[in-house]
Amino acid sequence: MTDTVAVAAVTFDRPEDVRTLLGALAQQTHTPHAIALVDSGTQEVRNIAAEAPAEVTYVRSLANLGGAGGFSLAILNAIASGAQWVWIMDDDAHPEDPACLATLLEAAKARNLDVVVPLIVAPGEPTKLSFPFRIDGHLTHDRSVVEPLGFIDNVGQFFNGALIRTDVFFKVGLPDLRLFIRGDETDFMLRLREAKVKFGTVTSVALSHPAGWGEVQEVLGDRLHVLVPETPFKRFYYYRNRGFLTRKHRRVRSFVADAVGYPLFFLKKGDLKGLAKWASTYSAGLRGAKFGPMKDQKF
Repeated sequence: MTDTVAVAAVTFDRPEDVRTLLGALAQQTHTPHAIALVDSGTQEVRNIAAEAPAEVTYVRSLANLGGAGGFSLAILNAIASGAQWVWIMDDDAHPEDPACLATLLEAAKARNLDVVVPLIVAPGEPTKLSFPFRIDGHLTHDRSVVEPLGFIDNVGQFFNGALIRTDVFFKVGLPDLRLFIRGDETDFMLRLREAKVKFGTVTSVALSHPAGWGEVQEVLGDRLHVLVPETPFKRFYYYRNRGFLTRKHRRVRSFVADAVGYPLFFLKKGDLKGLAKWASTYSAGLRGAKFGPMKDQKF
């Protein structure tokens, strides 16, 4: 019996990226059973969805649900299609080749996994990873270092291209709407680990997605780094959510790394205002404060 796969995709004002994504999905050798596209943007992409090579269930959200809320709504629509698997996609990502989905399914069966995630590579630079892996204590963005491993157990860069057995959502739940953006993917991965769901990264297949290189700031070479998003909006959610998840999941090592890494980073730059902003936002996350609708947040 052929495994049925429903795509859960979200978009926010990226019409051409949506067109590229839907075109790439239509070329997959293992044809998706259904595609659910949640659009929270200011300009509808309904016509692009209607003109797609494959049939798309277009869900228009007049509220900006963020990544976490958008993925949750898309996942529910994908599950409602009756599919056995859900393949999660951001609008600015797309499978690198037509065999991507088939390869992920084969790896899941061969290793008896409930979740598999591809590598994420930079657009136009497929030899570089968009997000780093830590291999033997060192960060690397080099695909040639990671690809020969074949499979990386218990690690994945959600949600781009994550293929998840539908049953998993009934065990660990949906992405947490409270997190809005940044950290919802980490929270989901940690919940998988706590529920002892088997998952990992398949290094023989990849998705293309814009790189996050500019956010990685080395503090002590490649052994200690911090992430500093490029806008106040993204920094607020990243710092707050990281503090929240540190307490929620009792991430002692993460807390120590942050407590050392961020002060060192900002002090080296002489950025006392940046340090104060990080400290106040991160500590709010630790306390479970500063949560609520986006309109109530101050970035």
